[in-house]
Amino acid sequence: MTDRSPTLTRRRLLQHSLALAGASVLPPSGWADSVPEVRTRAIPSSGEAMPIVGLGTWITFNVGNDTTLLNESAAVMAAFFEAGGRMIDSSPMYGSSQNTLGFGLNKLGESTPVFSADKVWTSNANNGASQIETSEQRWGVPRFDLLQVHNLVNWESHLRLLRQMKAAGKVRYIGITTSESRRHAEFENIMHGQPLDFIQVSYNILNRDSENRILPLAMDKGIAVIANRPFQQKQLIHQLEGKPLPAWAREFDATNWAQFLLKYVISHPAITCTIPATTRVDHMRENMACAAGPLPDSKQRERMAAYVRDL
Repeated sequence: MTDRSPTLTRRRLLQHSLALAGASVLPPSGWADSVPEVRTRAIPSSGEAMPIVGLGTWITFNVGNDTTLLNESAAVMAAFFEAGGRMIDSSPMYGSSQNTLGFGLNKLGESTPVFSADKVWTSNANNGASQIETSEQRWGVPRFDLLQVHNLVNWESHLRLLRQMKAAGKVRYIGITTSESRRHAEFENIMHGQPLDFIQVSYNILNRDSENRILPLAMDKGIAVIANRPFQQKQLIHQLEGKPLPAWAREFDATNWAQFLLKYVISHPAITCTIPATTRVDHMRENMACAAGPLPDSKQRERMAAYVRDL
């Protein structure tokens, strides 16, 4: 993997981020021709460069039909793309999150440089294709860049469908996901036996269960890794609130706990992209700053983990 790949060309990106509450998204005429240079890693199966910080939508984008919240979500997306982000991850499991994404992408315009990652999540093998079609309609995309079998639900049938879709050009990449360490043995067996472009696992400074076998295997097999729950659904942020950020965090430009935690995740060489979720534009900008600045080395990573563990 290259850790400093050239930035992808993007056209007509938003020139200015949107304000938070009830903001209106800028029309296409307000889009700029370039975005800040961000750190990328290559997707092993293709070599395509992927910015290492993405956007998750679990809980945060499940806003129903509330117009104010829909516009706030669109503002977060605008800030994400403006800062050089690409990958957005969702699932039919995530309530109205897919519809929220469709709302935002429609506001931002057709040239939005999204890398669309979604999932198939149904125990009925016969419902997989129709569920994917519904998800595409909700997003408003002609096809997904990445489709994943969510939490290994009926993975054999759904991976078969995804392989057929990829062969037919109906999806670019395929993979599997889990958020539970108890599934790692099965997950590892699938990685050994199935052709995968991506896996998605939980990984953060205190949940390091995937470090021993899953992440090394992904590197050996040439599989891209999406790290979910980098903040453990805000639990880590709340746990560290009020605790002193170490002065040596300045060595890798971490100015707050969120950046400290994100930099730990994305500095692991197996991680292609992490997908923190947020409802706030300022937090999105802080997250994306991690994709542009220095990262801790292996010794600093161990120091970071020890410091948080001992707090």
